[in-house]
Amino acid sequence: MAAAEVGDDVLDRDPTMRELETRVAGMLGAAEALWTPSGSMGNLIALMHHLDRGDSFLAPAGAHVLDNELGTAAWLAGGMPRPLEHDGGPGKVSPSAVRRAAAGGDGPYHALRTTLLCLENTHNAAGGTVTAPDEHAAVVAAARAAKLKVHLDGARLWHAAVTLGVPPAALTVGADTVQVCLSKGLGAPVGSVVAGSAEFVANARRLRKMLGGGVRQGGVLAAAGLVALDRIDRLSEDHDRARTLAAGLRERGWQVSVPQTNIVLIAVGDLTGTLQQFEAAGVRAVPMAGQVRLMTHADLTDADIATALSRIGPVDGTAGRADGHRSPVRPGRR
Repeated sequence: MAAAEVGDDVLDRDPTMRELETRVAGMLGAAEALWTPSGSMGNLIALMHHLDRGDSFLAPAGAHVLDNELGTAAWLAGGMPRPLEHDGGPGKVSPSAVRRAAAGGDGPYHALRTTLLCLENTHNAAGGTVTAPDEHAAVVAAARAAKLKVHLDGARLWHAAVTLGVPPAALTVGADTVQVCLSKGLGAPVGSVVAGSAEFVANARRLRKMLGGGVRQGGVLAAAGLVALDRIDRLSEDHDRARTLAAGLRERGWQVSVPQTNIVLIAVGDLTGTLQQFEAAGVRAVPMAGQVRLMTHADLTDADIATALSRIGPVDGTAGRADGHRSPVRPGRR
């Protein structure tokens, strides 16, 4: 980062930022791409581009654009969110659900106009569930047939690609715009990238400036993003550790499903009490969709997983031991 070649990214483009954006665009099968300070800003820029005020947009229930971006889809992009139930599996909507929800968009003048479908891969709140290329293609085809634009929140697309053993571009086919995150599992300190057509990125650059996301010597941050892209393959280590963590929790009586990526969800009867128990034991967790969420990430080792399991203990309540150490399993990276 300290040695990055830099320029003014607002006035004449930063060369290292340009390198990062070009690389990500190629990985996603897009014409061009634009760095943003956060994934939330990247998603918001896409929604502002696609939506006219009063348009409704569809998204799987619990999607990040619905529940975790402080209402900016409605407040700033002017869209009316319409959640879709996960009738295609956890975190997934079926083509028929998209067709039903989009029906009537060309109705009488007082009907709500639906113009956009937002997908999420992986779906964070559903436990990092992965949408395969054929499933993605079928839903996108239904959206296209209904004359909807498609935005893909791929903040965790790298996780899905590693799990499925496919290039990221295999998971973006047919999407008009895509947002991917460089932090979280990849470990960069800051930054996401939103990609699409050259026309979209030209407008996205303007929208980013409106939202306060333009930076000067952005190459310092872009350099970290380039390092992050070199580390995508190591996400499989996080996934393996998540499965080890989940298996160990099940052996101790906790109700845990097999994770597809690096998110472990624990179903509990007393969410608040369990989170307090974990905190007291030195294992920091967060609530997610009514469950306890644990994450594995680049800063953890196999020994950390063993330590976490020892501190949590069996489901009978022995997770209350406090030892004053920092949590080995933290929620800070998705």
